[in-house]
Amino acid sequence: MLKDPSIKYQPSYKINFPERTWVNKTITQAPIWLSTDLRDGNQSLFNPMNIETKMKFYNEIIRIGFKEIEIGFPAASEIDYNFARKLIEENKIPDDVTIMVMTQARKDLIKKTVESLKGAKKAIIHIYNATAKTWRETVFGMTVSQVMELIETHISYLKELTDQHPETQWILQYSPETFSSTEPEVALEACNTAIKAWKTSSTRSMIINLPTTVENTTPNVFADYIEWMNINIADRENIIISVHPHNDRGTGVATAELSLLAGADRIEGCIFGNGERSGNVDIATIALNLYTQGISPNLDFSNINHIAKIVEKCTQIPIHPRHPYVGDLVFTAFSGSHQDAIKKGFAAQKTEQYWKVPYLPIDPTDIGKNHENIIRINSQSGKGGVSYIMEHYYNISMPRRMQIEFSSLLQNIADSSESEMTPENIWTIFNSIYLENNTPDAIKYVHHKYIEGKIELYFMINGVDYKATGNGNGMIEAIINALNKCIDIIHYEEKSIGSGADATAICIIECQSSDGKINKFGVAKHHDITIASIIAIFNAVHRMKLTNHIL
Repeated sequence: MLKDPSIKYQPSYKINFPERTWVNKTITQAPIWLSTDLRDGNQSLFNPMNIETKMKFYNEIIRIGFKEIEIGFPAASEIDYNFARKLIEENKIPDDVTIMVMTQARKDLIKKTVESLKGAKKAIIHIYNATAKTWRETVFGMTVSQVMELIETHISYLKELTDQHPETQWILQYSPETFSSTEPEVALEACNTAIKAWKTSSTRSMIINLPTTVENTTPNVFADYIEWMNINIADRENIIISVHPHNDRGTGVATAELSLLAGADRIEGCIFGNGERSGNVDIATIALNLYTQGISPNLDFSNINHIAKIVEKCTQIPIHPRHPYVGDLVFTAFSGSHQDAIKKGFAAQKTEQYWKVPYLPIDPTDIGKNHENIIRINSQSGKGGVSYIMEHYYNISMPRRMQIEFSSLLQNIADSSESEMTPENIWTIFNSIYLENNTPDAIKYVHHKYIEGKIELYFMINGVDYKATGNGNGMIEAIINALNKCIDIIHYEEKSIGSGADATAICIIECQSSDGKINKFGVAKHHDITIASIIAIFNAVHRMKLTNHIL
């Protein structure tokens, strides 16, 4: 049994605010979005990103449509400093995008932060300091008056430095840390002190960022805080109120949505919620929640699998299969009753104006998923244990999405034959789908040459010999280029089967057509893993019916 919680824990601050109005409001438009994947998300990784990885992630954030991007902590990280300089000096910041960098309220750090942004057309400097009682007393040993003096001194110093560089449009973002644990009147005084020191005006705007640095109360209480600040903060017409919810209680999305009702203008978070402890708020989820209510999020999630691939590669963190919208299994119905309702919903949807398919809150095709994988039978709902049989009897461990694909294909065959599937039956079907490719139009591997990033592929289709060449940073990239870039590699894995002279390599590759519309797996076995990889790609191209694209 848990201990009596009343002995150890006490409720967080709760203001008496009966005049709240947010409970009667609805969200009607998207907020200003800021991606903090490259700073807050990056600092929570096992292996923080290098400049090359940051650039890859940055380019995707731009493509999605973010207009404000927090790129790092340049005074604390040489990589972040050099990344900021690279973006500015190489003119990689679009005119409609503003970068943001973070710094603590320390003069040496502020000075280096300003230096990192020299030459930028527009930039946000994010300054924060501890205001919560536990932080200011236990961590820093400061009184409230000392905290206010620190804010006034350092914001004034930042103003002095930035005034020396009028070629840049400077915007201050101030965060009282942690707002969610700070007495409301202290948080208000801290923000008003920063506003006064920055000397806000119609031409000198400022962002007040109110973070749930550690989420410690219910979303409705936080919404009261936000509306109370919205009413009482100084110079409100020149202030953008931003929220930065973390997810310690698992209610980060709800906190952000209720904050919008309470008057927040802007949300900071990571695309899929990466961040310290339980993560930052998940921007993709909030954006697509808006989308399902008929509100444009002004962000492009039309190929969410592509975004997931980049995020997973850059962060080295897998996305959970039940993650809202993007998870591999969120649009999969295993239950027979669910499948029946979805089938009937699709049939009725043809004559409906609005989306009303049961169990599907969004049309999967709107975010780049397809309908064909929604209603399927996997190992748990059809003939059972398919992935177990393949691994136990044949030493083939299929990736999750391949388990789903193969189970669906297997179930269709089982339904038509109306007979029990034995391990031998399952292997025969697997072999015919993924390995044999005996049809005349299949791509038959002949041989290849690979030297210093260049590959020559020799193959046969319909009895005709062909040759294709390609260059790349590695063999796989060279193969893709040789095949006219008709596919992208989504997932690659290889494994040895057997041992000694009898050992063979099995290669499993998930491929996506270059237009993002088709996903198929290619599989091959060969004693040479390089040849197995080539044949697996050929098999995937053939299964996607893209053979003509490589000729």
